[in-house]
Amino acid sequence: MSAIEQDIAALKTFAPLNPPRRYLFGPGPSMVDPRVYAALSKPIVGHLDPYFIQVMGDIQQLLRMAFGAHEGSTLVISGTGSAGMEAAVANFVEPEAKFAVFANGYFSDRIAEMGKRHGAQIARFEKPWGETFADAEAAEFIRREKPKVVAYVHAETSTGALQPGQAICAAAHDAGAMVIADCVTSLGGLPVNFDQTGIDVAYSCTQKGLSCPPGLSPMAISSRAWDWLAKRTSPVRSWYLDLKLIHDYSTVSHRYHHTAPISMFYALREALLVIAQEGIEQRWERHRRSHQAFVQAAEAMGLHLHVAAGQRIPTLNTVSVPLGIDDGKVRKHLMDEAGIEIAGGFGPLAGKVFRIGVMGPLATEENVQFFLKEFAKALKAEGYSN
Repeated sequence: MSAIEQDIAALKTFAPLNPPRRYLFGPGPSMVDPRVYAALSKPIVGHLDPYFIQVMGDIQQLLRMAFGAHEGSTLVISGTGSAGMEAAVANFVEPEAKFAVFANGYFSDRIAEMGKRHGAQIARFEKPWGETFADAEAAEFIRREKPKVVAYVHAETSTGALQPGQAICAAAHDAGAMVIADCVTSLGGLPVNFDQTGIDVAYSCTQKGLSCPPGLSPMAISSRAWDWLAKRTSPVRSWYLDLKLIHDYSTVSHRYHHTAPISMFYALREALLVIAQEGIEQRWERHRRSHQAFVQAAEAMGLHLHVAAGQRIPTLNTVSVPLGIDDGKVRKHLMDEAGIEIAGGFGPLAGKVFRIGVMGPLATEENVQFFLKEFAKALKAEGYSN
């Protein structure tokens, strides 16, 4: 039998796709609404078809609601949240420019690395993973460094810490700097308040608070940022992520830029409609209540959260691993016995925290209680008692 015949014979043994049922209580991806799955199955049209242009326009309008961005504009990058991060850096961080990064987790480290690769001078304000920056110290850092661009992570996925941005934005604007905000874990589950906070460029993803499959990166861009970009003298080093070209394709002339993933845009439109029909403020409140219920029950079990009260992301809880407990075995027990996925820590928090997402369809009191019951069983199976 030839090698080709062997390959063909092997292919015949492949079973049809039948993914296992999982409860996605990790930091992302989150559970997907059935309406979003249905949208993915709709017939595709061309990426220059008037219908698809309308879909992009609908998404831009719905994203204004989700971001709280009514003064600037919104668009979508064909790529995951890291593509949105790279787009923000590539367009607004020029070679040799000073780029100030509030570094307190994995994703602030990633944006600093991207800035370094784009030739920027990086100024880092370091905090231990899980801590946040006070208004006064953040403002002092910016006044001292006098950067051209400032970046912070609004909701740090690696730690569960929520960073307020108003003082950062105010100090940056006083210094004449642009502000980039990572809203990957916040969009859709808690207020971003793009306009009110004073953010210039925000990026996110589809697979967390928006409860959509991964694959796109929604962005919000202020009028101030567009003015800055229009005056940029050096070319953006990334052609694919050039925001002026993407904006022209998606909003202005609709001239071809790239072949957008049509079905993913259908899915994002439907996910945003689900949010709009629930009511964005009602959705935020549902997530807040679910977070409170989770924290109260976890503390009643004798567990502790890694991030201090008042600085926690409502959609993502980092629970400290009890002394003597193997977090990997607990996570395996949850997966094997209940089909529940959660994540562990990494970097400085490896083996020290469980990262537990309560977002989207799972952000209800019933689902929180279901998870905690199974979590208690898994902990007990590994020897934990409070």
